[in-house]
Amino acid sequence: MSPRLKALLVHLFTATGAVLSMLAMLAAAEGRWSLMFLWLVVALAVDGIDGPLARHYEVKTNWPTYDGVLLDLIIDYLTYVFIPAFALFQSGLLPGWTGWLAIIVITYASVIYFVDTRMKTNDNSFAGFPACWNMVVLVLFALEPNFWLMLAIIVALAATMFTNLKFIHPVRTERWRWLSLPVALAWTAFAARAAWVDFAPGDIAHWGLAITSVYLLLAGIAQQLVPPRR
Repeated sequence: MSPRLKALLVHLFTATGAVLSMLAMLAAAEGRWSLMFLWLVVALAVDGIDGPLARHYEVKTNWPTYDGVLLDLIIDYLTYVFIPAFALFQSGLLPGWTGWLAIIVITYASVIYFVDTRMKTNDNSFAGFPACWNMVVLVLFALEPNFWLMLAIIVALAATMFTNLKFIHPVRTERWRWLSLPVALAWTAFAARAAWVDFAPGDIAHWGLAITSVYLLLAGIAQQLVPPRR
């Protein structure tokens, strides 16, 4: 198989995220939240795999007519932002004006963040919360905290998108990757489990989601507070 064909297949693999987002949206439109999140977890897995494949097969060189970065951003906005925001509003987890405020904050702040050329740091982390609302909303569905706490979490995370607070990329941030990558894989497994059992109260996946989410949210900030040894 030629390098050009391999590069094209990577682009086509990335594009499957659009199909997964449509399947998630159809499930959300019917109020089938567990099924929606299962599709979003699959989309998250595709997003985690396609980046390393794109770099390995040098898609920018071998198939430059397709913009893989733009393709990835389009799909990410659907699966990371738009569909989770819709689910948060439609599910009624945030009642009345709190739901309206949440979806406006999420969608508006995220679209501005996505076009900010400063979103990546020198160590391949993110400057500000990287709009991973699919992960946040899934955890909120699983744990169902008080709606005031939910709203506070959403507003606070949206505010950090426009700061220099660092959030790790579990695959690309080299520092602590030996820990971050297994934690991210564990989060994915717990998320799939929680959705599979329809977010049954008391399931062990909920504790796993809470612990792994705290690490993924705070690891980058901890790295800023604890400089690497030279």
